[in-house]
Amino acid sequence: MTTVFTQAPAESDLRSVPKNSRNGVLEILRMRRDPFAFSAARQAEFGKVSAMNAFGTQFVTCSGAPAAEQILMNKDKAFANGPAWSYFIGPFFNRGVMLLDFDEHRHHRVILQQAFTPKVLKGYFGEMQPVIADRVANFPTGKVKMLSQFKELTLDVALEVFLGVELPKDEADKLNKAFIETVRAGVAFVRKPIPPGRWWKGVRSRKVLEEFFYANIDAKRAKETPDLFSVLCHAESDEGHTFTDEDVVNHMIFVLMAAHDTSTITMTQMAYHLAKNIPWQEKARAQAFDFGATLEYDDLGKLDVLDKVMRESLRLCPPVPAQPRMAVKDTEVQGYFIPEGTMVTVPQLTNHRDADYFTNPEVFDPSRYDADRAEDKGHRFAWTPFGGGVHKCIGLYFGQMEIKTIMHNLLRDYEWSVPSDYVMPMDYSALPVPKDKLPVDLRRLS
Repeated sequence: MTTVFTQAPAESDLRSVPKNSRNGVLEILRMRRDPFAFSAARQAEFGKVSAMNAFGTQFVTCSGAPAAEQILMNKDKAFANGPAWSYFIGPFFNRGVMLLDFDEHRHHRVILQQAFTPKVLKGYFGEMQPVIADRVANFPTGKVKMLSQFKELTLDVALEVFLGVELPKDEADKLNKAFIETVRAGVAFVRKPIPPGRWWKGVRSRKVLEEFFYANIDAKRAKETPDLFSVLCHAESDEGHTFTDEDVVNHMIFVLMAAHDTSTITMTQMAYHLAKNIPWQEKARAQAFDFGATLEYDDLGKLDVLDKVMRESLRLCPPVPAQPRMAVKDTEVQGYFIPEGTMVTVPQLTNHRDADYFTNPEVFDPSRYDADRAEDKGHRFAWTPFGGGVHKCIGLYFGQMEIKTIMHNLLRDYEWSVPSDYVMPMDYSALPVPKDKLPVDLRRLS
């Protein structure tokens, strides 16, 4: 049965957001099973703006590029990140930059930006290249689960470039497990620390991460080194502002999680689509051999085939599938009344397949980014894998640098394929990952 979320004020010309009375748990299960069919059915029934019960609260989903622009640009400061993201991941990623708002967010971002300037990125690039080349060269061959290989590799890069430490395998595995559990905790059905649930595991793992960073922070403050951990310990804004120990720990936990998981998801998608579309794999490999095994920093912008493959993979499966916000005052979205305290979400996972902007949106087609098509330019918020507005991903250039370097090495060292009838089975219960970890036939180039 259709009702309304909240009645729009009688004196306004705004519409009331439609809402159904279906069981919230069943709705979430339907959405996780097939988010694209779920979104299409809801839009056919209610339009682009509608409300539903989810995770113990009510959400207003605002689909489409115009709604995304209105919410993410947030010109009248009607929406806040912190209250929304904190509902999901606050206990696990407390005071990460994505969870801060307005003046406080700007204050932290200005300092944090010192860790992602072109000069610092070039330093990270120099540190990561030998690690990536060595690890990729030693990938196993035969039947290989690519998600697992990418996850181990991005953790190695994170330990080298972000932490600047060498850890024994058991310690590295402990950190990796902690990051996985903190991410999965955010979409737990039982949102209390009751063993052995996801929420409880997330709280436990947050403590593991805090203990690690606090144990190493004095050494990082004592000596400047090229890694992110040290850069944050010494970062200073033009006004002389710096981070406290607590700030450094909070930002390190958040940034390391974001870089580790989003790069892994993106490369897994790229590997899948290149396995299913061998001509594109061959085209990307041919360009990889136009450059040396060791890239120059300026070469990254010239790998346009790989760039198109990456952009299309991010379109079909953005690593962060939705952007939640909370209304901090009465406002509107696309003519619908949104009262203060409402949780809204921008669903970029489904927005990226909007036929209004993308031709044959279900099809992998990197040519859509050719200059004569430029389908991602149809609306500047039609393609938003890195978010938008003041909260646009601060590490997006680092992520692209890491992804291109890994895939460049992979293309030069190997070829890979999957059976012609294989379709990667996706798990959308947290961040989107393949249930089978993407098994491919990986063969070393002769």
